[in-house]
Amino acid sequence: MMEMTTQTRGHRKVREGVVVSDKMDKTVVVQVKDLVQHPLYRRVIKRTTKFKAHDEQNACNIGDKVRIMETRPLSKEKRWRVTEIIEKAK
Repeated sequence: MMEMTTQTRGHRKVREGVVVSDKMDKTVVVQVKDLVQHPLYRRVIKRTTKFKAHDEQNACNIGDKVRIMETRPLSKEKRWRVTEIIEKAK
């Protein structure tokens, strides 16, 4: 049977954000900031979204900048997983 790699899985959403909570076991809350244009007024708005992401080794701490990738549902609210820690908190 062929092994599944990121090339055969198709395109998955990838986001970068900051860890705002690490109190759960193997789960972190990642806040992603995004700039979107208002549909009517054409003004650029800052929008923040929080995602619960799977962190298998409990390696992430509050303030870390991480990259998360969309995955299959892991629990009721968890559909993302941490792929790498870009920058550790100071």
